[in-house]
Amino acid sequence: MRLRVVAWALLVALLLAALVAVDTRAAHPPHARKSAEPGIHKIKHVIVIMQENRSFDHYFGTFPGADGIPQGVCVPDPMHGGCVRPYHDTHDENAGGPHGRWNSRLDVDGGRMDGFVKEAENGWRNCRNRNNPLCTQSRTGTDVMGYHDAREIPNYWAYARNFVLQDHMFEPNASWSLPAHLFMVSEWSAKCENASPMSCINELENPSKTPFQRGNSLHVAPRYSWTDLTYLLHKQQVSWRYYVFRGTEPDCRDDGAFCDAVPQGARTPGIWNPLPYFETVQRDDQLRNITTVSSFLHAAKTGTLPAVSWVNPAGAVSEHPTARVSAGQTYVTRLVNAVMRGPDWPSTAIFLAWDDWGGFYDHVIPPYVDENGYGLRVPGIVISPYARKGFIDHQILSFDAYAKFIEDDFLGGQRLDPSTDGRPDPRPDVRENVPILGDLVRDFDFQQAPRPPLILDPHPPWR
Repeated sequence: MRLRVVAWALLVALLLAALVAVDTRAAHPPHARKSAEPGIHKIKHVIVIMQENRSFDHYFGTFPGADGIPQGVCVPDPMHGGCVRPYHDTHDENAGGPHGRWNSRLDVDGGRMDGFVKEAENGWRNCRNRNNPLCTQSRTGTDVMGYHDAREIPNYWAYARNFVLQDHMFEPNASWSLPAHLFMVSEWSAKCENASPMSCINELENPSKTPFQRGNSLHVAPRYSWTDLTYLLHKQQVSWRYYVFRGTEPDCRDDGAFCDAVPQGARTPGIWNPLPYFETVQRDDQLRNITTVSSFLHAAKTGTLPAVSWVNPAGAVSEHPTARVSAGQTYVTRLVNAVMRGPDWPSTAIFLAWDDWGGFYDHVIPPYVDENGYGLRVPGIVISPYARKGFIDHQILSFDAYAKFIEDDFLGGQRLDPSTDGRPDPRPDVRENVPILGDLVRDFDFQQAPRPPLILDPHPPWR
């Protein structure tokens, strides 16, 4: 009898254990995030430097070993007849082409990747303001087929040769600069009726407008009520700053044909400074975290960089056509040099990218993940003492990978997930968890000794 009681007790214990296991699996479903690579925590400072409007093939289409411009490419030229082949462009100023949602679709042309010249020509024909994101300055449309190499952008190529070049980095949204910057800080582009996150609806092209105020002008401030990454950072007491270069914006704030030059600064919300419009930033009293690029340079020099930095240019140094390529390269080099010369370099990762393709030719068909993107391919570079040297990362990536890295490094893997982040919103998906998205951890070797700085001349010769 005693043996039977023991046997029954063991059976009950096994059943209870099985039930607990079922409950545990329910709480942690099979798709739950795996633990981050422990070495990631050697990175104490993540810096995202976001430039403007260049495609991968435009800057790195001839880089050795990269997925570059294929042989035999010739894109149709409806205005002049025939077709235009990619060519080496030595001009410091480029025109590019229209780069809104519809232009993205027509450039890709169902996967044929042959609409670039046509869209540039149509953009010029209909354009009355060269700074409009839907317009282009080029009178021929062939400018979008030009490419640069180490003769014009030697510093960018030096970073790629000595650190990591990502040749499948895609704009997260198939549209222009403002939605791209919204994805960079919040993983979504939307417009909202009121302060409730659930009032927001998906908007790929014009998130600065609300559907509830027809005829909305640039003077009507948008309301971004959905959850952004700074909300999670603030909640877990992770330091962040959003650095804005003082100057002017190159784009119109809406898709109209006319606009005056719009001043930009840390205290002026706009296309490249959208965070002041976020409800979370206002309610958390975090507006002071939006500051100047000079503050970034000071923090780099003094070893007081926050855990997360975003650095955004003004028009003249943005590389947004028609801004000079050389001016943008000089600006970026000074930023990177400042970090490398400072005491935080041994624990820093710099992610350098360009926010959209700017109408320039690229041959890779963007993967489809949801109604918003991906957009066309852009250059991506990783610069860090732990970055693998001379490595070309062929993973499929987007700016979502930056958020994922930040979340894994500083937030224990918390995502901008409406079901878990405490502020439900109707975003289409959790972008950081899209199955095809690569992991930036692969770009690092955390077992290697931290590599020394690579200080470059901010004014290399234009050859």
